[in-house]
Amino acid sequence: MARTAQNPVKSVETTFQILNGLKDLGGAGVTELSRHLDLPKSTIHNYLSTLEQEEYIVNDDGRYRVGLRFLELGAYSRHRQKLFRIAKPEADRLAEETGELANVLVEEHGRGSYLYRARGEQAVQVKAHVGTRVPLHSTALGKAILAHLPEERVDTIVDRHGLGDETDNAVTTRDELRESLDSVREDGVAFDDEERLDGLRCVAAPVLDNDGNVLGAISVSGPTNRFRNERFTEELPQKVLEVANVIELNVTYS
Repeated sequence: MARTAQNPVKSVETTFQILNGLKDLGGAGVTELSRHLDLPKSTIHNYLSTLEQEEYIVNDDGRYRVGLRFLELGAYSRHRQKLFRIAKPEADRLAEETGELANVLVEEHGRGSYLYRARGEQAVQVKAHVGTRVPLHSTALGKAILAHLPEERVDTIVDRHGLGDETDNAVTTRDELRESLDSVREDGVAFDDEERLDGLRCVAAPVLDNDGNVLGAISVSGPTNRFRNERFTEELPQKVLEVANVIELNVTYS
């Protein structure tokens, strides 16, 4: 997990504040971004001009947006991950066999990042895409990962990011989280019962290396009307466990 820099460079911090501001606003002009970040317009303009020069943002008639060059960096990072290369075909197969949405998630800086998503014929559209970062405690994928991290690491993550209340079913206390993670370790699978998004359920299994270290997690998710009874509690968990096992073997012996 990232630590606070001993001597943080203010200009770098400001650069990322501006980039995140552009993302949050869905693009913005100098004045709007200045108000949003409470920074002088001259400062905003200088940073935007430099970022445009380096081709990391685009200027559309005075309205700036994050550019596609970041996609190049993200794709580079993703393809360097062995888990992505090995899990991708298995996630595709899981999505095809279930007809639902299959997901691969990894932990970075105490949050979950979607490494890959595959859509089956009936897959629902949700507000997340490859690269989206989510709280670990409110997703089956995240809980599958947290359950296999050292307890002190879990405490550090909770201290840093907290336990949100995304829905009425979300885990909001450390005792609830601890109980949930105990169940994951006992059952081998994690469940998300409308904890991040109302109407959406998810079943996930961790992907471990040969030494028991967690590399990430794989899941299948869908609407509550299709994820119920034995399909939710038995059929899909067994399917996800089978896929996770294949990925683990391929990671170990490839």
